[in-house]
Amino acid sequence: MNPLEDVVLTLERTIGEEGWDLPPRLYALVPAAELRAASPDLAAEIGLDPAADQLVLLEQPDMPAADSLEESLATIVWPDAVAGCAIALERVVLPPAVEDDIPDDADEAARWVAGHPAREDVRMIVGVLRDGTRHSALRFRRHAADDEVLHGDDLVPAVGDALEATLEPDEPDDPAAG
Repeated sequence: MNPLEDVVLTLERTIGEEGWDLPPRLYALVPAAELRAASPDLAAEIGLDPAADQLVLLEQPDMPAADSLEESLATIVWPDAVAGCAIALERVVLPPAVEDDIPDDADEAARWVAGHPAREDVRMIVGVLRDGTRHSALRFRRHAADDEVLHGDDLVPAVGDALEATLEPDEPDDPAAG
């Protein structure tokens, strides 16, 4: 198992122990060696194995308020020491056959979706590294066993794209300003 896959599946299990109906949570992924060098006290406090060659999850404060996940993530820029990032979020999905029946009014639509008998709650964990490596894990609420978690490199491409954009260097608007 590669380090990103390992950290995504570990995060899915950890959040799974906390239950459902949680807000989105954002994490910086920092190489263990980098954390030990930059913050040895923190590494000791979290019990980081001195010989570990892994990615460490560092939960970030509440995500910035915005109308959408993409808008919220668009406000984030990571320092160079961060090798990647991960997000844990929950969504409600419906079968495509009922999409045309969703009311246009946002409040009415939310009530309609929440009460629909075919709704499925899903937890998504998506991790991305600066080199473009991705891994995702999906768990449906009705599937409680760990062996029922779906995981793969790019199961939630739109979220992966939004996370990857947070890792791109901030480029000046004027190329001549360099």
